[in-house]
Formats: sequence, structure tokens, C-alpha cells
Amino acid sequence: MRKSKAETAETRRRIVEQAARTFRLHGIQATGLNDVMTPLGLTQGGFYRHFTSKDQLVAEACTQAMSEVIAGLEAAADKKGTGGKRANSVAPMIDAYTMIDAYISTAHRDTPTGGCPLAAMGSELAHADPQTRKAAARGFDDLRDALARRLADKSPEEAKSAAAFALAAMIGAITMSRVIEDSDASMALLDDVKRHLAAL
Repeated sequence: MRKSKAETAETRRRIVEQAARTFRLHGIQATGLNDVMTPLGLTQGGFYRHFTSKDQLVAEACTQAMSEVIAGLEAAADKKGTGGKRANSVAPMIDAYTMIDAYISTAHRDTPTGGCPLAAMGSELAHADPQTRKAAARGFDDLRDALARRLADKSPEEAKSAAAFALAAMIGAITMSRVIEDSDASMALLDDVKRHLAAL
């Protein structure tokens, strides 16, 4: 019995979501197609009904994961800020720091399956195929722009530059906080980076 287009699209969506979680947890190279398909009750052979290659899946999973991260950070900023009502120029700055604080957190550090793919698998993304690197770079640009929009006290060029610097520090902070085994040292690193970024 042939699946409907809606069922096929839903299966593809589930595969991408599962891949986004699994790649962030175990890495791209350590994750086989069976690691993605089996938890969904699907076979590796069924994978090729939806994707031409693992590289295609990695690119789509990266895009999906970055969209989730950006949406989550913007929601946190809007909740902490003025709920969309910008009474003065200070409110967007509060939102920017809220995004930074939400990203550089122990919750993000301790939950790689739902975190930023740039922090979880950045070195692997650097060696990935062109389609995947393009998706990762686009995700970086989108997150940088979301942060820059909230740096209202700066010119657009200054805001973009400051956001790029902040985001690079944010990614590095989460990556290294996961590497450091000592919990106090890991927490100190997150606190140090947040403190320096508060001066932006």
C-alpha cells in the first residue's frame, strides 16, 4: 500500500528531527543511518526513499536544528523583554543579553541533543560536504542576525560585528564547557564568557 504524500512528508520530517538529535549527541561520523532510522521503526533501506545521501540528511538536520535554536532564543528574549512592545531603546538590549544568557547556560551545556549544532559538531561541520557547510554557515548568519537586531544601541554594521564576535564566543564557551570535566571549572568558564559579553 502506497503512502500518501502527507504520510511521506511526515516520515521525512521525523527522520530529520531524529537525525538532528542524534548527530548532536554522537557526532556525524559516529552516527550511522541505522542509528537514525531504527528508533523510528524504519529501515536503512527506507532511508533512500527520502534522501539521496547521508550528506543531504546532515545538511537538512543542521538547518532544522539551527531553526530550533534561533526560535528558542528569540522566544526567551521576547518573554524576558517587553513582549514585543518596545517602549525604549533599552528593551532590545535586555533581549540581546537574555539570548546570550540562555545560550551560555548549564541547561544548554548539559542537553546537547537539543542544543546548537555549531557547538555540538562544529569541527565535523568544518570538514563536511559543501551543502552541509553552507547550511551551517547560513545558520550562523541567521543566529548572528537575530542577535544583532537586538543590539539597538549600535549601527547596523557595529551590531553585526558585535553579534558575530559574541556568537563565536558563545559557541566556544559551550564547546569547551563540555570538554572540561571539572564542574566548577566548566561553570566558571560559562560565567566568565557571559561577564565579558555583557560589556558589548
